[in-house]
Amino acid sequence: MDNPSARSYPGAALPSAFFTPGVSSFSEFLQAAAPDLLPGRRHAPGGALHGSHGGGHGSEARAPHGTTIVALVYDGGVLIAGDRRATMGNVIAQRDMEKVFLTDEYSAVGIAGAAGLAVEMVRLFTVELRHYEKLEGVPLSLDGKANKLATMLRGNLDAAMAGLAVLPLFVGYDLDERRGRIVSYDVTGGRYDEHGGYHAVGSGSVFAKGALKKRHEVSADRDTAVRNAVEALYDAADDDSATSGPDLTRRIYPIVATVEESGSVRLGADEVAEVAEAVVRGRHERPGG
Repeated sequence: MDNPSARSYPGAALPSAFFTPGVSSFSEFLQAAAPDLLPGRRHAPGGALHGSHGGGHGSEARAPHGTTIVALVYDGGVLIAGDRRATMGNVIAQRDMEKVFLTDEYSAVGIAGAAGLAVEMVRLFTVELRHYEKLEGVPLSLDGKANKLATMLRGNLDAAMAGLAVLPLFVGYDLDERRGRIVSYDVTGGRYDEHGGYHAVGSGSVFAKGALKKRHEVSADRDTAVRNAVEALYDAADDDSATSGPDLTRRIYPIVATVEESGSVRLGADEVAEVAEAVVRGRHERPGG
């Protein structure tokens, strides 16, 4: 007996599942129509699953891993930033990886962990948010978005337990509470609201959080928050080999995005470069910190 979801209407280029009314969740539709396309349903290559999810330091890790992401609440919004390095064991797999993504008008995600799975998951999450808004006529609430990402992480649990973990950091502007919020996760899909005004994930997170603990205040303005984020990533790179600092020679700088009541914005390369170069100059003048 044939599969009804695989049949097409006469003259249609798509299977009938694409024309059947269903739920407003795109990932649930994909689960029914083409489950093999979901990130968590992929089969990882044998013997390639035992690296660290933070920076890929394990000797058996062969999949590129992203490293450090920081998030800061400031007066008027929330900021998320990430370094650019991806590692594969003790090798730099990519120097200019993008780990920060605007997922809709009022949210953004930064990724640490297995790079390929993480990027794919964020892209699916972005489609999920747009799909929901088109079908329902209204966007998901901030808590709804955070919960949806948690559900997608649980779908990746088998791969995570095998070593290909994904650790996103979610930020958004809550239009009801009129403030920026940070949500972190564990590899099983557990979600946690961060109330301290800052957070970090990835292999350099302990050093980044140490820097933010001494430097950042939620009453800071946007420009100060950007500087604090770049300083924290610099400190992480100083002590964690899987995290990169500003690369002045190649002009590779952190990715920084802000989310405010006016919407989500990725900062221009020139603005971030100016901040990063100022941080490097300051460290040269005071190499002791």
